[in-house]
Amino acid sequence: MSLSFSSFLPPVPPPYISSRTSPHLHPISPSAAAAAPPSPRRHWKQGEFPGTTSIPDTARRRVPLKTIKKKLDRRENAKAWANTVTESLSDSIANKQWQRAIDVFQMLKQQPFYQPKEGTYMKLLVLLGKSLQPALAHQLFDEMLEQGIPPTPELYTALLAAYCRSNLIERAFSILEDMKSLPHCQPDVFTYSTLLKSCVDSSRFDLVDQIYLDMDQRLISPNTVTQNIVLGAYGKAGLYDQMEKALSSMLVNPNSKPDVWTMNIILAVFGNKGHIQLMEKWYEKFRDYGIEPETRTFNILIGAYGKARRYDKMSSVMEYMRKMEIPWTSSTYNNVIEAFADVGDAKNMEYTFDQMRAERMKADSKTFSCLVEGYAKAGVFHKVISTVQLAARLDIAKNTAFYNAVLSACGKAGDLLEMERVYERMKEEKCEANGRTYEVMIEAYRKEGMNDKVYYLEQEMQANGKASSG
Repeated sequence: MSLSFSSFLPPVPPPYISSRTSPHLHPISPSAAAAAPPSPRRHWKQGEFPGTTSIPDTARRRVPLKTIKKKLDRRENAKAWANTVTESLSDSIANKQWQRAIDVFQMLKQQPFYQPKEGTYMKLLVLLGKSLQPALAHQLFDEMLEQGIPPTPELYTALLAAYCRSNLIERAFSILEDMKSLPHCQPDVFTYSTLLKSCVDSSRFDLVDQIYLDMDQRLISPNTVTQNIVLGAYGKAGLYDQMEKALSSMLVNPNSKPDVWTMNIILAVFGNKGHIQLMEKWYEKFRDYGIEPETRTFNILIGAYGKARRYDKMSSVMEYMRKMEIPWTSSTYNNVIEAFADVGDAKNMEYTFDQMRAERMKADSKTFSCLVEGYAKAGVFHKVISTVQLAARLDIAKNTAFYNAVLSACGKAGDLLEMERVYERMKEEKCEANGRTYEVMIEAYRKEGMNDKVYYLEQEMQANGKASSG
């Protein structure tokens, strides 16, 4: 059976076209404060008048109008150029175009109106850090010091964060030591939080206690955000004893009281691991502590119950949300669709999706990935094709998970030629393959005894540094 998924995928857009969305739950509208224009400079005291001096006749000659116009034009052009360059720099930073931002900044520094500003350097340091350019960030930091801008804890923390994002933890610790040696640049809770996040993300749990000890010696108390970062990392690594120890310290520390994010982290850790009883136990504990659940809390519960196939409890949570007038979200529907997709229950999955659309809820990549997987598991391959078509019509972003679902459907249908076409399309769209991608394709080839294809993919997987998700 030929599925022809690749023909339904939209054409690859040119690299300069991008679609941007800004989903956020709690929008904040900052008030704009307009600065008053500076008062004109006085050359004499108030109440006095400038003295008059005799002007020689030779100096009374009128300046030609065209000369004045040229001067005014030059002045306006200079202002326009200044605005153009500074706006271009702001746009490059906003669009995360680090190379362009640096090029524009070099042009800006050559202009006579340029004045070094701490804010500009801070934005560029953050951008270079996020763009994994720590060496360039350090070079920019040194240049800033040469320009006479004094360092601050915030600027140093931005430099430290640049090394943390590139997983250069030893260099980040050296920046921390530099900060300690400067009286006006002492590390604060944000510095340590940045360092802690980098350590736990890299599973360097051996350094966590060292950082906490350093903070304690400097009388810096970790805040709730810091503790939540560590809690989540311990939970993902399965270090439940350390997680409970960190949680216990939060309960006795007034500066790091647990909040709803703490609750969500703990529930998600146990829910994702299938520890339903522990999840329910901690849910009650947090409620007793006075923490009220939010929409995301209920979505975590729904997802956990769905994966455990506890559909009765999943339905109960959804009914409770309706009763308490807590709106269902796309995540709510996605969790339910995923629960039915996991067992190939195409009928209930389709019913949930129809209800989602009836409520004008926006579907996303996860919605369609689950639908494709669910229909493929149920063996309803004509529905897989119509789902891919619908995703194309709705301009749904095609991410790695979506392509993996389509590749898996091709494999289940035994259409390896189409699977290869979809994989090529995935590469064209520069959608990075992961361990699951290779696992799906290798399994399909192995089933057909195509050992040469299996060998090729295993070599490619090894070259790309990917590990199988299985």
